[in-house]
Amino acid sequence: MKVTDHIQQAKETLVSFEILPPLKGKGIQSLYDHLDPLMEHKPSFINVTYHRSEHIFKKKADGSFEKVVVRKRPGTESICAAIMNKYNVDTVPHLICGGFGVNETEDALINLNYLGIDNVLVLRGDAAKNETTFEAEPGGHKYAIDLLKQVNNLNAGVYLEEDLKNTSKTRFCIGVAGYPEKHFEAPNMESDLRHLKAKVDAGADYIVTQMFFDNAKYFSFVKSCREIGIQVPIIPGLKPIYSKKQLTILPKTFHIDLPTPLSEAIAQCKTDADVERVGADWMYEQSKELKASGVPVLHYYTLGRPNLVADVVSRVF
Repeated sequence: MKVTDHIQQAKETLVSFEILPPLKGKGIQSLYDHLDPLMEHKPSFINVTYHRSEHIFKKKADGSFEKVVVRKRPGTESICAAIMNKYNVDTVPHLICGGFGVNETEDALINLNYLGIDNVLVLRGDAAKNETTFEAEPGGHKYAIDLLKQVNNLNAGVYLEEDLKNTSKTRFCIGVAGYPEKHFEAPNMESDLRHLKAKVDAGADYIVTQMFFDNAKYFSFVKSCREIGIQVPIIPGLKPIYSKKQLTILPKTFHIDLPTPLSEAIAQCKTDADVERVGADWMYEQSKELKASGVPVLHYYTLGRPNLVADVVSRVF
C-alpha cells in the first residue's frame, strides 16, 4: 500500500519509523529485536535506509596498500521484504544516487517491484567519507531529481534499454526529503524551496523532513511550501537526543540548530541517562504539538534507541 494511500485513508495522525540495516555480519534477528518494541504501536510503514559502498585501504603483507570496496550495511531490499513478511507492514526503502550507477538503480527498482514494495524515498545521499563534496558515480545520478525521474520512467514503463517492448509499469509512490532549516548546500531557503518544488513537479508524492527540534521551523517550512504551490503531504521527522555528545554531533553532521532551552537543559545533565530523559520529554512535547496541529504522520528516526522512541509514542498515541 502506498504512503499516500495510508494518509488519505487515515482519520488521525499516523506513526512511522526509520531504521538502519544491520551492520554486515549481524543477523536478521538483531533487526527484529530493534523492531519488536516499535511494532506494538502499529506503524503504517517502516523506512529502511540505503548505504553506499566505501573505499578503504587495507595494508598487505608486503607493506603496500590495496584499495578495497566495502558496503557496511547491505541488504535494504531484502530487509524490506523480511519486515513485510514478518510484521505485515508496508516498507519504504531509501534510494540514493551516491555509489550507484543507473543500471544498478534500475535493477534495484525491478527487485523492489517483484517483492511487492510500493514505496521509495529518493535521496541524493551524502558525499563519500573521503570526499569533501558529493561526486556522482560514473554513469550515476548527480541529483535526487534525476533519480526521481528514473523511478517515474519505470512507473511509465520506460526502461534504460529503449528497445524493450510491451514493458511492465511499476507503481512506486515516491517520497523526497525536505529541510525546515535549509539544505546546507543551498545558498538560501528560497533556492532550496525552488529545488524542492521542482522535485514535486517532477512527480514526488510526499515529503519527509530532516530532523528538527523547533516545531516553529517546521510550521514555517510548511507555510512556505504551500505559498509556492507545494501541496503534497509534508511529514515531520523527529529524533530523540540521548547523549551530551549530540549537542555538537547533530549540528555538525545534519546542519541543524538546537533550541537554547534544550541545549541548556542537556548541558546541566550529569549523566547520559539524564540526557535521555530530557530528550524524551522534548520529543514528547514536539510530538504532542505536531499531532494536535493535524500533521499526516509522525515519523521517528529510531536509529539505536527503539525503546526510547516506543516509550514516547506510547505517551502520544
